[in-house]
Amino acid sequence: MPPREDPNGGASPSEPAPPQPAKAKGKKKDENKDDDLSEEDQALKEQLELYVVRAQDPDPGVQKLALESMRQEIRSATSSMTSVPKPLKFLRPHYGTLKAYFETMPESELKKYMADILSVLALTMSAEGERESLKYRMIGSEGDIGSWGHEYVRNLAGEIAQEFQKRQDDGMTTDSLKELVEQIVSFHMKHNAEPEAVDLLMEVEKLDLLVKHVDSTNYKRTCLYLTSSSKYLPAPDDMLALKIAFEIYMKFGDFANALRIALLLDDKSLELKQIFTATDDFHLKKQFAFIIARHGLSTDIDDDIAADENEKEALQDIISNIKLSEGYLTLARDIEVMEPKSPEDIYKVHLIDGRGATSSSLDSARQNLAATFVNAFVNAGFGQDKLMTAPSDSSGSGSSGNWLFKNKEHGKASAAASLGMILLWDSDSGLAQLDKYLHSNDIHVVAGALLGIGIVSCGVKSDCDPAFALISEYFSRDESIIRIGAILGLGIAYAGSQKEEVRENLTAFLSDSQVPLEVLVFAAISLGLVFVGSCNEEIAQTIICVLMERSEPELAEPIIRLLPVALGLLYLGKQESVEATAEVSKTFDEKIRNYCDVTLMSLAYAGTGNVLKVQKLLGICSEHLEKGETHQGPAVLGISLISMAEELGAEMAVRSLERLLQYGEQNIRRAVPLALGLLCISNPKVNVMDTMSRLSHDADAEVSMAAIISLGLIGAGTNNARIAGMLRNLSSYYYKEAGHLFCVRIAQGLVHLGKGLLTLSPYHSDRFLLSPIALAGLVTVLHACLDMKSIILGKYHYMLYILALAMQPRMLLTVDEDLKPLSVPVRVGQAVDIVGQAGRPKTITGFQTHSTPVLLAAGERAELATEKYLPLTPVLEGFVILRNNPEYHED
Repeated sequence: MPPREDPNGGASPSEPAPPQPAKAKGKKKDENKDDDLSEEDQALKEQLELYVVRAQDPDPGVQKLALESMRQEIRSATSSMTSVPKPLKFLRPHYGTLKAYFETMPESELKKYMADILSVLALTMSAEGERESLKYRMIGSEGDIGSWGHEYVRNLAGEIAQEFQKRQDDGMTTDSLKELVEQIVSFHMKHNAEPEAVDLLMEVEKLDLLVKHVDSTNYKRTCLYLTSSSKYLPAPDDMLALKIAFEIYMKFGDFANALRIALLLDDKSLELKQIFTATDDFHLKKQFAFIIARHGLSTDIDDDIAADENEKEALQDIISNIKLSEGYLTLARDIEVMEPKSPEDIYKVHLIDGRGATSSSLDSARQNLAATFVNAFVNAGFGQDKLMTAPSDSSGSGSSGNWLFKNKEHGKASAAASLGMILLWDSDSGLAQLDKYLHSNDIHVVAGALLGIGIVSCGVKSDCDPAFALISEYFSRDESIIRIGAILGLGIAYAGSQKEEVRENLTAFLSDSQVPLEVLVFAAISLGLVFVGSCNEEIAQTIICVLMERSEPELAEPIIRLLPVALGLLYLGKQESVEATAEVSKTFDEKIRNYCDVTLMSLAYAGTGNVLKVQKLLGICSEHLEKGETHQGPAVLGISLISMAEELGAEMAVRSLERLLQYGEQNIRRAVPLALGLLCISNPKVNVMDTMSRLSHDADAEVSMAAIISLGLIGAGTNNARIAGMLRNLSSYYYKEAGHLFCVRIAQGLVHLGKGLLTLSPYHSDRFLLSPIALAGLVTVLHACLDMKSIILGKYHYMLYILALAMQPRMLLTVDEDLKPLSVPVRVGQAVDIVGQAGRPKTITGFQTHSTPVLLAAGERAELATEKYLPLTPVLEGFVILRNNPEYHED
């Protein structure tokens, strides 16, 4: 390689460098290198050196010719960039010479020509951080930027970003860069480098320019990059990226994708109506309604959305989830799992060696209670089981009555409510079957029936509001348990609906000083569920007052920990909106102040992946506290709540939680299994499963119980054989421990949730959307599990039914335009992340072909295996309407 000159002087092309004895070896190499050049290269090198000399010729004509020729050489070489192009390599020694000469040239066209060439040479030559390439580009001629090759454009984009940052810091104007940015973006968009265009626009804060540069061939890839990167952008850039993606989808008429973004942005007023009114296609509107129903948004269809009465009713039916039960049972029939299962079918006692098999005599009421839950979870939504709905004997006394009275007091409430779970989503027959229990003389049975009515109506709305009418009659009863049944039933039935009548009824309890503490707490929780994520100031004020008025002994009650959760639910996922309330919480009694503070923060940032908040919570977990402080539990849960937003964060959170297990205090260790359970809910990852298996034998009873419940959570609805085996072994290991055995049974029920057809994961639509209602249900139950002994194992075990909010069929059910099931072949495989990849990569890997309806496991994706139909939504899950493909011809 020729010796590198000093930037100012520059070795003249003809003189060889004087020999230096010390560098004799190097000189030898140099000579060899020159000899190594092929004849063509040698000729090119000499040619270029001649151009450099000519370019400094006083005659403008000669100069112009030399610059033109140099330009041609460089251009022809930079069109493909696999290694440093030859001309750039040979011109390197002369960069300083040309630069020095450039400064002496008078202003002219030629000077601009020279600037262009220097700008390209600076690509390989200029010192780090000098931004010379950009400097010369700004001086040079306004030619086509792409003609110098792709690498040059990318280098310029990088320098523009730096320059923009520097000018902003110095308070200078950045307008002069705008034109160049537009050129570069337009070049990138034409050459399939959408991510680079988006990155540049983000750097120079001009993302809105993107909309005009996108065309129908690249808008999908551009939007995919925008939506995926929004997870990693700081606020408010993340929202901006989503809004631009929304605009682009609307511009190209991809309304289903626009709807997913509108749901993610959660700006109800504007976008939903805009999407519905943008199309006249009634079938497409039905598909939108299915997506909204799955997300759990309560939306009223007005005349703007559908003018025709029949259409209006059809859409309202879909949004109210009235089709859900029917679709779920279609799936169950197709997979042939309609046969009801008894708890014994789940326990599989015959597979356990020795002692576990004989333990059934122990604490039979507790055993029966566990069986009630297992039965409810396993037959959820099937409408029939072997304990509660079994056909009555010839003597006329129904067996359901018999099972009810095998439970004690509070157990009867859970048993009656379990009927609601078995008839989940089928409100017509559910209300009819529960009605008889409302007339019982036993207050626990009445309370359970009220809760059952709420569970049956969970996520299903009806015009005549039967649940509200039935439940509200019982608010005036004096018995605490009936009030709790009614309140919780209402909370589950109307979760996320923000219904005013519910608010009036429930706030009446909160402002009544005569109401017992437990009723207060459940009223607050139900308000939190009904108004989840609404930031409703009035309700927040009411709950804050309740917290402030509590006496010392009341603050020591275990159930009080649910009040901050209720407050947090109002701000679920709403980030900064919580700050005013969080300030007020700092004035609470010190017993609950920190607990409240941490809970509010973790719920407000749930599902946002906010790194700073995770660090803050990890900081709280690293403190060593005096006895009696409990706020580290919610901090641990908060870590998983915040970082469940994307795969990478979840992986890192799992590793951080492993550390907390090793070094954390006892109350941290108790929460870690629950946090892991939330991170991998209905997604049994092997490493997490092994950790749980280890913790389920922990010396600390609370840790082992939490780990057992979490085994149920990570395997929820997956029928995972390995977890089922672990739980069977645990049931024989803990055969003398009533509390542990109860937890094992609950976990067994969860693993076989809906016979393996349901999921508890709050994420849907390809892990893109987070259903706030589902998350609210999970969070409430997990916070209750932080104090297992006094809440779940105490008399509030019916709180487990709040999980109904998160239960959803993990199905893909394809229907025709009249919503009749339509069986088509689909490929189901592991989803592959294709963001920013070139070409049209496959979106799934390791697929199998099935006929719909099919089950989708965590992390799986489906695509149609036939071209006969076109789906009306880009993400195949839940209900998907198919339309005949007009261009399809059978061979």
